[in-house]
Amino acid sequence: MKRIIPLFIICLLSCAFVKAQSKLEQDRQAIRSLAGYYKVTFNYAETFAPDTTYKFHPRYQSWGNEWAVIVEDSPKKIVIQHLLVVGDSMVIKHWRQDWTYEDPTLLAFDTANTWKKATFSPADIKGKWTQKVYQVDDSPRYESMGTWVHVDGRHQWQSETDSPLPRREFSKRNDYNVLHRGNRIYLTPQGWMFEQDNNKIIRTADGDKLLAQEKGYEEFTKTDEAKFAYAKTWWASQQNYWADVRKIWDEVLGKSTTVKLSGKKDGKLLFERLFDMGDQSVKEKWNSAKNREEAKKVIMAYMVS
Repeated sequence: MKRIIPLFIICLLSCAFVKAQSKLEQDRQAIRSLAGYYKVTFNYAETFAPDTTYKFHPRYQSWGNEWAVIVEDSPKKIVIQHLLVVGDSMVIKHWRQDWTYEDPTLLAFDTANTWKKATFSPADIKGKWTQKVYQVDDSPRYESMGTWVHVDGRHQWQSETDSPLPRREFSKRNDYNVLHRGNRIYLTPQGWMFEQDNNKIIRTADGDKLLAQEKGYEEFTKTDEAKFAYAKTWWASQQNYWADVRKIWDEVLGKSTTVKLSGKKDGKLLFERLFDMGDQSVKEKWNSAKNREEAKKVIMAYMVS
């Protein structure tokens, strides 16, 4: 005798499936909206310090033109590469953000250029997206999880995590060694906003001590695509090389529970080596095998065992 499933149960299951699918697609659309051609303004100000004798550092303000291009798009992973455009004929490969859905692992920043892999249960990651932010050389920077929320026409994601010092300060300050980030990303009619509530932390073997807090706004406002003509040409020549570099990093990070990177080697930082190699790859027309072979040699030279 066949078992008959009541129609209302079928409808409930079907509706639940459609709802889950539509939420995931809303998330994907929001993440994809982060790509585009932007004028970016950077505004940061320290707001509070527990030590009343602490002298607040000057506010930081800057701006630039940035192209955020999607270089990988699969149902549960979206990779966006940022390219900073300076004038009409200079491009700097900037930061990269990978978005992964219900990712069970995350690289957590500790201190002193060291990251440690953390693992999460299915319940911890259900419905959440991890934003993985990488340095200009595709080495780790910080990773954090959060849930995209779509309500009242607002599309927002937020999280908290530790990271190294921001580039605007890492070469100028040594009075703290960890930036605890409160990250909030939301779409705007003109583009998107990256709002931050950050704690500047002194981390020692005895624990964490708050030095100061700051507020940050990075506003991405859509701008004329014509400004990025040279950037498109430059990236067309470089993108295969950097795809190969990403694959090497994926291999290295996938095998490591702890990642520690050194500073300069023979007077050069890792990004300088990989940038120079990118130009060499284009000039000498290296294939993927050559790209990966050379990139792996350089990256492994900066890994501290």
